[in-house]
Amino acid sequence: MAIKVFCFGNTEKGLYTELLKEYHQRIVKYTSFSWEELSAAKQKKSSEKWLDKEADLLLKRIRPNDHLCLLDEGGKQFSSRGFAAWLNEEQNQLSADLVFVIGSAYGFSSALKERANSKISLSKLTFNHQMVRGIFAEQLYRALNINNGGNYHND
Repeated sequence: MAIKVFCFGNTEKGLYTELLKEYHQRIVKYTSFSWEELSAAKQKKSSEKWLDKEADLLLKRIRPNDHLCLLDEGGKQFSSRGFAAWLNEEQNQLSADLVFVIGSAYGFSSALKERANSKISLSKLTFNHQMVRGIFAEQLYRALNINNGGNYHND
């Protein structure tokens, strides 16, 4: 089983790309991991038609039996230890890949929400999509470190 992260739009250069590179190097020590950016057009307002195009683009890149988890403001919130326990359980139960998706500014299409196996919220706070990438990468590394007995997480 691999962990894959898909996000819409490009990561801005500079600190954000350096942060993602750093956590990618850390994460691959624990599991097969990939991060892929998918095209997203700049929009001034939400359009279900555009969200459907994004969904189609994503669904072509995953298998029907992959566990699809959307990072969504309406999703379940965890503590870091709680997320680590959830991740550990998923990794032990799944034979397919665990796929996380960071949506574009307008979220996800209804079709993608229906396809999703789970939804996770990083916070009740709103973050820009560049920051969400870094925050999620860090929390994913933290969870893997916790599950592997590392000392990154302090209790």
